[in-house]
Amino acid sequence: MENTKYIRAKERVEEIREFYGKVASAIVTVLIVAAINYYLNEWRNAWFLWVVFGLSISLFFKANKIFNLNPFIGRDWEERKTQEYLRQEENAQRWN
Repeated sequence: MENTKYIRAKERVEEIREFYGKVASAIVTVLIVAAINYYLNEWRNAWFLWVVFGLSISLFFKANKIFNLNPFIGRDWEERKTQEYLRQEENAQRWN
């Protein structure tokens, strides 16, 4: 039991670390694309904002998944559902 908790915690920390790496990568990408945009047309056409928009949407959904920001399901929804299905499985086996 303790071992599974440790493994889950370690996986969660790994997911968060990967997310922060993606945020850093997105910032570097935006800076590079913005510099190219400025070099080519000096902000007359700010097309790099499309890149910012796309990366923002992507990071929003990743953060939502990693940090459980969904207000409809809640933080412990997955665990409760898992326990519910385990109880259903136990009850089904009792009757067989």
